[in-house]
Amino acid sequence: MKFPNPLIEAKLIKRYKRFLTDVILPDSSEITVHCPNTGSMKRCMPENARIWISDSQNEKRKYRHTWELVEIDNQHLACINTGLPNKLVKEAIDNGVIEELQGYQNIKAEVKYGEGSRIDWLLSNNEGETLCYVEVKNATLLEEGELGEGGHGYFPDAVTERGRKHLYELANMVKLGHRAVLCFCVSHTGINKVSPAAHIDEKYTQALKEVMAQGVEVIAYRAEITPDEIELTHKVPVIV
Repeated sequence: MKFPNPLIEAKLIKRYKRFLTDVILPDSSEITVHCPNTGSMKRCMPENARIWISDSQNEKRKYRHTWELVEIDNQHLACINTGLPNKLVKEAIDNGVIEELQGYQNIKAEVKYGEGSRIDWLLSNNEGETLCYVEVKNATLLEEGELGEGGHGYFPDAVTERGRKHLYELANMVKLGHRAVLCFCVSHTGINKVSPAAHIDEKYTQALKEVMAQGVEVIAYRAEITPDEIELTHKVPVIV
């Protein structure tokens, strides 16, 4: 997926109120941009980091610029825009990159299911008899020290009751005779394998083990990222 307009390199000052970020532009001016990420963004906000922002060119928007990418440890790029992982997974399915999700004729987004939830992607055949529920999670946490050895990434980066609820809803779909897949969209070029973050959310880790035992499939695909484009290119192992 190519970014529709060239991204603008900037320097991070700080993120606050979750949705706002102050940055310094190349001309040394400071502006506030939209941060499209409600999570903790752990290790994705290094002080004075190089970041890339997009310009909507919409003067009616209060904050016309959006934070898209960040450079981490002076070598890796991560995508912090949580509006992109679902699109990246859809593109990877369409392009045949995600082998586990091939063979379906139809794909629908945000279909209601479970208890007031919406599945990210619902795959089906033409007859609608074979259903595959796909939940997408964005993995951007590369830990330091022993936890980060060998490009080890983790999800979640904060305690998530909502994420745990989604796991059990996927398991319920399996019980009903359908297929259910949790797909980690690894939006960090330094991550080569993914694990549940037991050191952050032990309950989520336990829930993941439970639903896997009940038939929920767990896969992870990593993105290649540049300031020009981002796309899922290859599978990485999930270690539970």
